[in-house]
Formats: sequence, C-alpha cells, structure tokens
Amino acid sequence: MRFDPKPVFDADASGASPFGDLPEWDLTDLYASAEAPEFASDMEWVEKACASFAGDYEGKLAGLSADEMLNCIDRYEQIDLKAGRIMSFVGLSYYQNTTDAERAKTMADAQDKITTFTTPLVFFSLEVNRIEDATLEGWFAANGDLARFKPIFDRMRAMRPHQLSDELEKFLHDQSTVGAAAWNRLFDETVAGLSFTVEGEEKNLEATLDGLTDKDRSKREASAREVARVFGDNIKLFARVHNTLAKEKEIEDRWRNMPTPQTGRHLSNHVEAEVVEALRNAVVAAYPKLSHRYYELKRGWMGLDTLEVWDRNAPLPMESDRLVGWDEAKTTVLDAYAGFDPEMAKLAEPFFTKGWIDAPVKPGKAPGAFAHPTVADAHPYVMLNYLGKPRDVMTLAHELGHGVHQRLAAGQGELLSSTPLTLAETASVFGEMLTFRKLLADAPTPAEKKVMLAGKVEDMINTVVRQIAFYDFECKLHDARREGELTPDDIGALWMSVQGESLGPAFTFMEGYENFWAYIPHFVHSPFYVYAYAFGDGLVNALYAVYEEGDPDFQAKYFEMLKAGGSKHHKELLAPFGLDASDPAFWDKGLSMISGFIDELEAMEG
Repeated sequence: MRFDPKPVFDADASGASPFGDLPEWDLTDLYASAEAPEFASDMEWVEKACASFAGDYEGKLAGLSADEMLNCIDRYEQIDLKAGRIMSFVGLSYYQNTTDAERAKTMADAQDKITTFTTPLVFFSLEVNRIEDATLEGWFAANGDLARFKPIFDRMRAMRPHQLSDELEKFLHDQSTVGAAAWNRLFDETVAGLSFTVEGEEKNLEATLDGLTDKDRSKREASAREVARVFGDNIKLFARVHNTLAKEKEIEDRWRNMPTPQTGRHLSNHVEAEVVEALRNAVVAAYPKLSHRYYELKRGWMGLDTLEVWDRNAPLPMESDRLVGWDEAKTTVLDAYAGFDPEMAKLAEPFFTKGWIDAPVKPGKAPGAFAHPTVADAHPYVMLNYLGKPRDVMTLAHELGHGVHQRLAAGQGELLSSTPLTLAETASVFGEMLTFRKLLADAPTPAEKKVMLAGKVEDMINTVVRQIAFYDFECKLHDARREGELTPDDIGALWMSVQGESLGPAFTFMEGYENFWAYIPHFVHSPFYVYAYAFGDGLVNALYAVYEEGDPDFQAKYFEMLKAGGSKHHKELLAPFGLDASDPAFWDKGLSMISGFIDELEAMEG
C-alpha cells in the first residue's frame, strides 16, 4: 500500500480527462449499495454467527478434538469473510469521497456494528494462547487440514507474553471505535478539508503537493511555503492527534509489557527486531553514498548553490514534460509484466477491464494510491490519482504488483492470505522494477536513459532513505512522548533532526519545513509501518539480482512465494532463492543496487 501524495487535476468542462478514459471502481462485486438487501442480511448474519460461535466454543477450545477444532477455524474464517466484505465495501466507498457525510456515516455505523458483533470473538485468541503446546501438536499430527493453519496459531501465540485478561481485551476491542479509530478519522477528514491558495488559485493538499514537482522553481517554492503556512495554522491539532495516539499506544504497550514501542509492529510483521535493526543501521550508514551523493549530483544538474526542500522532487532540467495517456500506461505495465511471465500480465488484465481500478482525481477522493485486497472470495481493488506523469506509471506498476500478489495469495483462504507488511511490498516493488527495466531498455537516447536512471534513484531514495528517516522520527517521537506531552516545536525538532541527517549537506531547510511531518498518514494509521517499504525494496533488489543471474526456475519460485501469502516466514520464503534477510550482508547487497545506479549517473557526467 502506498500513500505517497499525488496531486489533483480537474477534468475539463466536458468532464473528460486529458489522459483518456480513466476507469472507476465498480463495487457491485461486493454489494450493489449500502441499502442493498444483501448488505443488511450479511450484517445480520455476522451478528448471529458471532453470538453462535461464542456460545458453542467459549471456554471449551482446549477440550476439542482435532476435527472439531478444524470446524471451529472454518466457522471463524467465514465470519472474517463476511465482516471483511462489509468493511471493505464501506471503506472503499468512503475513500472515493471522504468529504461525503453520508458515506462517512455509513462507514462509522458499520464499524460500530461490526466491532460490537465481533466482541464475543475476543475470547478465541486469548483461549488459544492458554492451550498447552502438547495439545496443539496432537491436533496438527491428527489432522493435516488443521495443520495448514499452524502459522495462524503461531502468530497468536507470539502475543502470549503480552496478553491481558479476557475482560480487558474485550474492553479494548469495544472502545477502539472511540479511541485510535476516531483520531484516525479526525486526521483524515482534517487533511481532506484543508484549503491552500497558490498564486491566487485555491487547491487541496494533493494539488498543492503536486506543485512541489513543477518545472517552474518559483511555483515549487510558492507551493512549499503555502503548505508550510497551512500546516502551521493547523499544527496544534496535528500535534494533539500525534500526542494522543502516541500516549494511547504507550499505555497499551505498558499494560502488555511490550519492551519497545516497535515490538507490536515487529510481531505483526513476523520479523525479528534484530533484522529490522540491521536494515535500519545499513541504510543510515549508507546515507553518504546514497542520498548525500545523489542530491549533490542533482544540485549540480540544477545549477544551484544549495537545494531547498522544494527541489527534492523537482523534475530535472533535461526532463521531458510529456504526459503519459492511460492506454499507454496500461500497455507499458502489462508488456513489462508479460516480459517476465505471461501469467503475470494475465493476472493484472482484469483490473483494467472489470472496474477494479479507480484512477481519476476527484473532489474529496482520498490522496495517494493503494491496493485493497478486500476478501479472499472477492478480488482486490486499486486506487490511483492518475495525472499522466512517468511516476504515475510506476505507481500503477506498483499497485498492480500488490493486486497480483493479493490475487495469488487469496488461494490460501481468508486467514492465511494476508501477507506481513515486510513481505507485502515485495510484488509491488518487483512490478515497479520490471516496468523500469523495460522502459530503460527502450530509452531511445542517452539523455532519456539518464533521466530515467535519476528518476529511479529518486524513487528508491524515497522508498529506502526517506522511509527509514520516517522510522527514526517515529522512534524518537514515541520515546519522547513517554517523557511527557510534546509541543509542536518539540515534534518539529525531532523531524528536522532526521531530515538533515538523511538528505545531507546539499540541502537548506526553509522556515516551516519543521511542520511537514503533519500530513504523513502512516504515523497516524499504522505506527512504524514505514520500514516495510525499505524492507521490501532491499528484498526486491536482492531478488532481482538472482533473477538477473539467470536462475531458470526463478519465475516458478517467485509465483510460489506470492501464492504463499502469510503462510510462511520470510526465512522460508527466501530460502529457495539462496537469500537470508537475517544476514546483515543481505541489506548491503540490496543497497548496492542503488549506489550502482548512482555510479552510472556519475559516469555519465564524465
């Protein structure tokens, strides 16, 4: 999932897009509408199924036979499917227009009901964690179909040291809608409702952030200063959201005896803390040979004494401003996928033909891009804000990679299809790399190749360096919040400490940039999510090196890895490729691909 902001582009008076006929979602594969009888009957079914499940199994799990436990898991999975379908539908509808009060109410009401209905299920994981190891082993030995779900039990039992009483767990589940979820919604609606005025034109956040990539440096500066002004005017609210969520997390972590604020994320990602630490340390150590070196090159290309923050994602002077139509973007990505394996293009094709992509920019639409897996018995949906820039083509390749992955993993069923964040970025970043390599190979001139290489380096720096800097910021924020309330200036100082370190000496920072942490949704919705991007990029770079070495079975191994979903640990998934993420040298191998691209760019200067 990628939430990098993409700008708003208004359609012309006829309502047409300048990029061709952009597809929009057809959500009828989930429900015809929130008023559809199926929606109401499924909601009623979930309520009854949850109550029935609790009545049949609460207090009895340890005494079940292996066959009875398999039936229990099957029933639990069916509830997950129905509730997931409902929440996917109302969530996707809301993201199409976050400023529509009716959609917001429908989502909030559904969330309240599903939370209430599923409260009786809280006992399940708590009770599983009290079952003796010998009982579990006996079940798995007696029933192979049940043994397939062992990863689910392993994940639940990883939380054993951090489990609270049944009453407290139910309380936390019940109050979640007025806790983090409510603050998340306040953040989303505040960001969606912000108004910016740049050179006399009123814009939303997406359009204003797009100004940071304008060829005209004065327009970039005007956009940056307006973002700084509006964030500054609203910074107390954003600081309140972050203070509250960080404190709520600190309280829950303390009750759960979590040793660090990051522990919960590592557990949910099924990744060891030392592996993440090795990744983080490798990237920070590489700042001088990656971001510092690249931005010094960019400073020279732009003929500037120093780069300002509005130059970070500026187009290069030699860059074409040609826009890419939708049909060309579709062909480019599908051809790149087919070049790897025709099956990959075949899996991506329905997204374009069956209403699985929502591409146009529309008032109130959520920013950025993502691929939502919905549920295993439906299909994913991809959201874009397509503006025809080359990077939008790469975003399409990225999100379709997620979509292909989600389609393949759906074969595992609802409970095992979900992939940990650390592996969830694998197919998306790989899809981007395939598309980039095809475009690079087809580049007609050295100048165009240089622009493409530079663009890819910038994207990789944004994915690896920027996200690890984000991760360090979050670590500092949560550590500091444990000592007391943080003022907006306190948070801004933490932000600036990681920005200077990661971007390097080529940059000067304008007044107001200290507030640019305010709009990053990951910090609010998914604390410590961001390192998954760097994890995925490093992993894919290492995978791609194996592919380039010509392993004849690579495609088959790759599809098997995607089909595994969340059923295997990263060590098990990478072993067929001869890779091991727990080896510190693994990360250096991935980072060397980025520095190799910078080597090529430096050689072109000669």
